[in-house]
Amino acid sequence: MSTTKAEQSLVVLGAGVIGLTIAYLAAWPTMDLPDDTDSSQAWSSPYAGANWSPMELGGKDERVKKWEEKTFDKLWDMIPTGLVKLLPTRLYIAQTRDNKVSDLWWKDLVRNIRVISPSDIPEPFKAGVAFDTVSVNPSEYLPWLQSELISRGVTFERRNVRSLDDLRSLVGPDGILVNASALGSRSIIGVQDTKLYPIRGQTILVHAPGLQECLLVYSTTEESTYIIPRPGKGQRDTAILGGTFQHGNWDTSLDMQIARGIFDRCAALAPCLKSAESRILKCYVGLRPEREGGPRVELEQVVLPLQSTDDLIPWNGTPTSDRDCEQSMLVVHAYGFGPAGFQRSWGAAEEVLELVKAQVALKHNI
Repeated sequence: MSTTKAEQSLVVLGAGVIGLTIAYLAAWPTMDLPDDTDSSQAWSSPYAGANWSPMELGGKDERVKKWEEKTFDKLWDMIPTGLVKLLPTRLYIAQTRDNKVSDLWWKDLVRNIRVISPSDIPEPFKAGVAFDTVSVNPSEYLPWLQSELISRGVTFERRNVRSLDDLRSLVGPDGILVNASALGSRSIIGVQDTKLYPIRGQTILVHAPGLQECLLVYSTTEESTYIIPRPGKGQRDTAILGGTFQHGNWDTSLDMQIARGIFDRCAALAPCLKSAESRILKCYVGLRPEREGGPRVELEQVVLPLQSTDDLIPWNGTPTSDRDCEQSMLVVHAYGFGPAGFQRSWGAAEEVLELVKAQVALKHNI
């Protein structure tokens, strides 16, 4: 972009995989440090399965499908770096169906897709497909994004953001804010998107050298079964076992009964999990930021200071004279990706950057 930091700033609020990827493409200032991955469960990037797997919305929404195609291709090209794992995958289906690969919306997105022979399908499943996909390790991938940003001169700042007014001085009069605050957008004053809700996910991280492929079970319930091996430069031979998709559940406490069910279901698919060389490393609980109607990626012009008919907007310490001075802030929203943040990250980030570039060009032409 032709603008400079002195002329115009861009601030990314949120440092999950969406926020960091947007900042990576922009190479402009971001905020909200991602290094505290074990201290907060109210976001899901550190605990995600972080693979590409078929999800229904991609087959219904061409915009989302485009995000997923771009992200898959980007991650596939990153396999030689070691940050991304080429992942042979088997998807099992409990009921018999007309198992035509040609009917799958994602058939041209993944690699090497084929129908699994009935003789290779374990009980109690009736059908299945195999394909090659990708996975990343959030504990290495997110810090890599952060280190790349720091090497490009990007600055990070941690703040407790209650309101868009809190960001007024940071963004500046001509700056642009990218709001990638996930579930935070439900409570941040000035956004307050009540269409956002959590999908509670519980998983288990294991060390299991015997796992060589990803195993998925197609499910339409809140109880799911998946085994996702991860790449790892520091810690090798790990995998995520899952899981749950509990819509509207805000509980971040660990449920050991659920953990037992997850492990038993996964061990039935992969008996090597019960071998002496396998061990449980961690149990995770995280909240996926789902949104009614799908993700929100769009531009909004917000007038600051925020106004309230009941005068209940919290004071953020700004002098009264500054608060009375009206200012318009351009906000590009990018949140509500649910369980698919990693697999839509690069495509969604490209669309966000197109919106940002259009606004920069517009301002320079005025």
